[in-house]
Amino acid sequence: MTWKTAVVDIPLGGGKGGVTCNPKEMSDREKQRLARAYIRAVGSTLGVSKDVPAPDVYTTPQIMGWMMDEYETMFGHHHPGVITGKPICLGGSEGRGDATARGGVYVTREAARQLNIDLNGKTMAIQGFGNAGQYAALLANEILGLKLVAASDSKGGIYNEKGLDPRKVVDYKLKTGNLQGFPGADAISNADLLELKVTVLFPSALENVITEANANKIKATISCELANGPTTPEADDILLQNGVFVLPDFLANAGGVTVSYFEQVQNTYNFYWPLEEIHQRLDEKMTRAFQGVYFMYMKKKVNMRQAAYLVSVARVAEACKLRGWV
Repeated sequence: MTWKTAVVDIPLGGGKGGVTCNPKEMSDREKQRLARAYIRAVGSTLGVSKDVPAPDVYTTPQIMGWMMDEYETMFGHHHPGVITGKPICLGGSEGRGDATARGGVYVTREAARQLNIDLNGKTMAIQGFGNAGQYAALLANEILGLKLVAASDSKGGIYNEKGLDPRKVVDYKLKTGNLQGFPGADAISNADLLELKVTVLFPSALENVITEANANKIKATISCELANGPTTPEADDILLQNGVFVLPDFLANAGGVTVSYFEQVQNTYNFYWPLEEIHQRLDEKMTRAFQGVYFMYMKKKVNMRQAAYLVSVARVAEACKLRGWV
């Protein structure tokens, strides 16, 4: 998270925390009790200028709203900015729901420009069909003109080389809870989906799905990592050699934390921006971040992940130096 916020140049640090559970097997009442208990456990470490949680895997605006309410109950003050990803009516920001995928789509657009690829009508495959994967299917089709040919979740995937309607696939997933049995599509495994010959691959599920064992089989032109850590270091080297252009996770999926930052700013000023302004500001941030990383990639002749680290670590190091820490 520290490198992610540094690479998009927003004034935050970063960490991760969570609870080991399976929310798919929990009632809303159980989720609320767990969310509130979590805040009671960590609340003393939180604060609008101290530590501000944002949503991640299996959290929702409702869960973040419960967390904010518990924090305010604990301390007796109104502090909406202490939790981001909240419902709009509780001080949440417009555009937060699709921010992770939207940011990834923006950097994919910029990568295609540098690679001289016209994405309109080209193909995409999405491994992982949660929040990020669903919005990636919709937005990459809407903004870039990409055609969805495959998508998968934890139970398996669907494939049709002629294309799948992203809206129908998302609606089916929301209605049934999985992708299996989607009309007009063949079944495909998560492993086989990764190896499809598509223009853009969106790994949007779990860590370490592209490894030394399968990296040579990846045929995508661009891999936009909406998940955290989907590619191992050994696989990075192989993908670079094979000409697969990787948009590393802490650049590609930084749209979420960027709009969480926008939410903090809006909460602080008690002044809220329209959706169009959120999209414009996010586009500017992600485009500038990509350009900085791509410049480093060309200058140092390293892979895009190493280039992103060079940019973000240099920014953190400069701040440490100016503080007199080194």
